Amino acid sequence: MPGSNGADALPVGSLVCPGPAERPDLWPWSAERRPDGALEVGGVEMADLAGRLGTPLFVVDLADLAARARVWVSAMAEEFWDGYGMAGGDAFYASKAFLSAEVARLVAAEGMGIDTASLGELTLALRAGVDPGRIGLHGNNKGDAEIELALQAGIHRIFIDSAHEVGAVERIAARLGVEAPVMVRLKSGVHAGGNEYIATAHEDQKFGVSVADGQALDVVRRIREAPHLRFLGLHSHIGSQIFGTAAFEEAARVVVDFAARIRDELGVETGAIDLGGGVGIAYTGQDPVPDSPAAVARALAGVVRERCESLRLPVPHVSTEPGRSVVGPAALTLYTVGVVKDVSLPGGGVRRYVAVDGGMSDNIRPALYGASYTAALAGREGAEGLARCRVVGKHCESGDIVVRDVDLPADVGAGDVIAVPATGAYGYSMASNYNMLTKPGVVGVGAGEPHWLVRPQGLDHLLALDAGLEG
Repeated sequence: MPGSNGADALPVGSLVCPGPAERPDLWPWSAERRPDGALEVGGVEMADLAGRLGTPLFVVDLADLAARARVWVSAMAEEFWDGYGMAGGDAFYASKAFLSAEVARLVAAEGMGIDTASLGELTLALRAGVDPGRIGLHGNNKGDAEIELALQAGIHRIFIDSAHEVGAVERIAARLGVEAPVMVRLKSGVHAGGNEYIATAHEDQKFGVSVADGQALDVVRRIREAPHLRFLGLHSHIGSQIFGTAAFEEAARVVVDFAARIRDELGVETGAIDLGGGVGIAYTGQDPVPDSPAAVARALAGVVRERCESLRLPVPHVSTEPGRSVVGPAALTLYTVGVVKDVSLPGGGVRRYVAVDGGMSDNIRPALYGASYTAALAGREGAEGLARCRVVGKHCESGDIVVRDVDLPADVGAGDVIAVPATGAYGYSMASNYNMLTKPGVVGVGAGEPHWLVRPQGLDHLLALDAGLEG
């Protein structure tokens, strides 16, 4: 097997995964390299953990996760403090990023609310003991069961996503004899996000009601006329994996301006606005260092204050939904290397393919969005220089790529444990059973002994669903 010279014809420039010391934003805050080269997170040596629990394995640093939640809560409370002439601010955890009972309790204990988007997410949050008054329900196609559970539990807010939902929520609220607290999700027209599939505020997509064509105004009018609906305010979510604050600021202007419009045209006061989430995180050493929660909150507060003063509008309560930026960097995925092969390229040079025991079934984002990740050996440092590698999974797809390009030690081989950082968001929550692989477990570290947050799926669990195998 050739050493680093095998990659001479490949793109130049280092693609070595930055360690915790070089790019701490990529890793859980507790991550460090021991003198022997082993990676440690939450005081636990990762390769040893992989050997004991098996791979693939999601590892969440719970102390890190709690701290990130606490920082967001503090930043929103500080920047929207009533002493600054504001009406308060808070943060809701976007459970679609990753949700388990312990995670729900943990972020709630740090002061975050929880936004859900399905019957499963809502049920889990409630069964985990989260205060219903701190839960929201999203979704562009809510079923009656979701709406009914939300109203019976007395959750904080339901986000109206269409004119149809005004009637659906009113009908169920009337039947239950309750008042439904609702917010309206707007299409602000602001384009943002790392991929068109995760940009959510342009006109030609499924979420929200348009400000530009009058749908939003009509929906607010219908809510005002519905006897069992209580209008709380307005919501905007413009996309995901966004760096910088300019797009968030522009969306905030659109929302506040619309609040002034419904006051003037409909006599409706907006007591709250939710400016969504989407703050980007670093996945590789080539990504910029993300904006801090304080910087994002400060930028939003500045726009809200300025626009409200200009429009003579009472300042509303403001919330955000940082899911990815809370749990994403707090976790990593461990894999075990199997086959390593060198492939000759048509233009010259060699690419080394490093196959691991997971793949697109535990991280669909590279195949779905072209998302980039990086990787490093977890158990040791290499001794033979570097080779340009492509880390791939074991699925029957050429697009089953975990890390497209990364410089790994040239002696990487079968049995090595590889760590892929920043997989806490949308790894487990988007996992599948493609090729009938079982879903990995999620283990928590950094808060007592390592323990399961979500147990790994066994083959018996998977086969038990097949009616043809019964008996």
